[in-house]
Amino acid sequence: MTQEPHKKPDPSKPLLFGKTFTDHMLMVEWNREKGWGQPRIQPFQNLTVHPACSALHYSLQLFEGMKAFKGRDQCVRLFRPWLNMDRMLRSALRLCLPPSLGVGNPTRALLFVILCPVGAYFPGDALSPVSLLADPSFIRAWVGGVGDYKLGGNYGPTVFVQQEALKKGCEQVLWLYGPDHQLTEVGTMNIFIFWTHEDGALELVTPPLDGVILPGVVRQSLLDLARTWGEFRVAERKITMKEFLQALEDGRVREVFGSGTACQVCPVHRILYQGKHLHIPTMENGPELILRFHKELKAIQYGAKAHEWMLPV
Repeated sequence: MTQEPHKKPDPSKPLLFGKTFTDHMLMVEWNREKGWGQPRIQPFQNLTVHPACSALHYSLQLFEGMKAFKGRDQCVRLFRPWLNMDRMLRSALRLCLPPSLGVGNPTRALLFVILCPVGAYFPGDALSPVSLLADPSFIRAWVGGVGDYKLGGNYGPTVFVQQEALKKGCEQVLWLYGPDHQLTEVGTMNIFIFWTHEDGALELVTPPLDGVILPGVVRQSLLDLARTWGEFRVAERKITMKEFLQALEDGRVREVFGSGTACQVCPVHRILYQGKHLHIPTMENGPELILRFHKELKAIQYGAKAHEWMLPV
């Protein structure tokens, strides 16, 4: 029982929704090994996050993932952190944080930072190719929605689809959009295709930031690097499955890969689409471009190559 009970509300005054709570709550914990545990009633006190928090009820939450790299010179550097901060600001503005839902103005908000040590990604790790389930009946984001913001609500609904992909022998999901089945993202990564375009030009292409695509920091970095090389065309435009299938049939596809903070660059070798397993010749082609991107990013991030993208801390 609580040792600090609240004063009972005045019965002559109306109770406002979401304002008055009981002194105690019911809690039941679950884990994979034992399932649901013993229900218990306990006080609200000593909880870091209040169970009525709007982040839990209305998904008024956002997050960022950013890496720090410790170089051989023992200096720790952040990788383009200003892009993360800009994206975080855009997400906060989209959620009107601190928020108001019309059910009472919140009086507090919480910003927290957690540190999660991860191992370095070396070429051997990065070259583990993944297979994708491309099922147009599942949609990650849509025009006018919030797919281009890093909000918690974007990720919860994708867990079920990820499980469906695993059931069908695929590691990730290739998210399609629209009646023409536009390629958008791979799991939680941006997608790239390196091919010979139908006009004969060698090209690196990724979907545009049109409100559906998350503006990934690594995505932008790969585009920037490729443009400085000036060795092939770099494009941001819509790609449909019809266009992609034709390129596969013509033998024009060289490499397909995802990009993201966790993996940096991740090869794709197979796509399951409309009951057919499509072989992607990424690994047969080196993959030369993926290896080059990975090597260049690693040199910049670990300080082997001085670069304006890195911020010493």
